[in-house]
Amino acid sequence: MQFASTAGVIPINRPWLGEEEKCEVMSVLEESTLTSAASDGGKRVRDFEGALRGYLGSKHVVAVNSGTAALHAALLAAGIGKGDEVLLPSFTFVATANAVVAAGATPVFIDIKKSDFTIDPADMKARITSRTRAVIPVHLYGHPCDIEAIEIAEKRSLAVIEDACQSLGSTYCKRQTGTLGLMGCFSLYASKVLTAGEGGAVTTDDDRLAEKLRMIRNHGRAHDYDTRVLGLNLRLPEMSAAVAGVQMGKLGSMLEARRRNAELLSQLLSEIKGISLPKETEDKKFNWYLYTVAFASAKARGDARVALEKAGIGTAVYYDPPVHKMHLYRRLAPGTKLATTDWCAKHVLSLPVHPGVATSDLERSAAALARL
Repeated sequence: MQFASTAGVIPINRPWLGEEEKCEVMSVLEESTLTSAASDGGKRVRDFEGALRGYLGSKHVVAVNSGTAALHAALLAAGIGKGDEVLLPSFTFVATANAVVAAGATPVFIDIKKSDFTIDPADMKARITSRTRAVIPVHLYGHPCDIEAIEIAEKRSLAVIEDACQSLGSTYCKRQTGTLGLMGCFSLYASKVLTAGEGGAVTTDDDRLAEKLRMIRNHGRAHDYDTRVLGLNLRLPEMSAAVAGVQMGKLGSMLEARRRNAELLSQLLSEIKGISLPKETEDKKFNWYLYTVAFASAKARGDARVALEKAGIGTAVYYDPPVHKMHLYRRLAPGTKLATTDWCAKHVLSLPVHPGVATSDLERSAAALARL
């Protein structure tokens, strides 16, 4: 299935939905089993967890109702709380930091590499203190972070909780992101490569953590009404799980369409000066959730954004301001200085390569940028 271009601006991302998802949702409505408070979830939750578990090669998958919930639950399961420091990039969606604060811990922001916008292992190492308990590497835009960062954390006995919310389908040395650390967190938000509208999941190979995660998503309950650990209602509803289950069957096709579009766009933009393009390596393969370029100047980015939108191509700036410059985090992490993060916030621009983007859309994108 391939979308044709529609009138108006092509959005930065759009879910790939069809009749199969509609039929599954209608089946849930007809059965009137909209959710389940059972410790292992409803039927469609279990089916989705099994499909994702098989795809990732992970021992356990615990579905929750958002990527934010996945991050929060993982931190709680790891025992992270008051007095603990958690290292994470500031160049990410604010949910990564919000989950740390919600767990009662202190976020410590680290800088990134300009080459792929993921955490800088050297800066991470320099910010480890006696209070550091965990690291959240973010596979931003679908770019896998350096395994060196995970190895440094593991040598220091720090919990590695991967923020793989944007990277389902991305791999490092043929291993799926989200399976490299202690736990991995995924998002099923409407813009992601696989959607449930809202939803998320936590992966782990640790039996004890998996059982704890199942309790955390269900008010801390196991198989009875006795709350054993602190938990919340983080359950994934059956209708959302039904959509996600159908989407799992399409995941390969959706990733292939993104790759095809990204590779063509890279070819079209390769001769344009002043733009740094995203590049895979032999070890790192992207899911192409977002095709993000960097311009030589902030003015050039602004000019490009205007030109692209005039050409009917939607764009997005992720993330300006970075988290450490937001009002809340200026109070919670005062004095944070991250030179590369600040540079990237003013120079990057994301372009659409989702399955709904046609070849003509990519050609218009390239032509608009070539005229600058």
